[in-house]
Amino acid sequence: MSIKEKGCVKLIEDIIYLDFIIVILGCFLLLGTSGWIVKYVLAKVSKKKYTEIAEQNALDTGFVIGKCENLLILAFMVLGAYTALALIFAAKTIVRGEDIKKNSLYFLTGTMVNVTYSIIIGLVIKTLVDLV
Repeated sequence: MSIKEKGCVKLIEDIIYLDFIIVILGCFLLLGTSGWIVKYVLAKVSKKKYTEIAEQNALDTGFVIGKCENLLILAFMVLGAYTALALIFAAKTIVRGEDIKKNSLYFLTGTMVNVTYSIIIGLVIKTLVDLV
């Protein structure tokens, strides 16, 4: 292998490594901030404290589901599988249908804010990865 070929291989490895770092940092950013964003918007919309909006078990379940939703949306965005985003929203609506009937403000607003925020972060990460 010539020096030129070794340089190209090294450059490709560096780009792949940098893409990986961008995606991992994006995951941490998304997971670290999405809950705060959802709580803030829900409190503003409902004009109540976040803990007054829903029961504690619904808040805990929503937190876990929201983080899984974040990771799936980010993965689909990075992979360019945009149509798969509809599956997440549809599946969540079906699974949590009963909860949505009880407290639609909390579930629909929380879902829409979380999905929108995840897509925005995903677009930023995808753009950064494509630029590198």
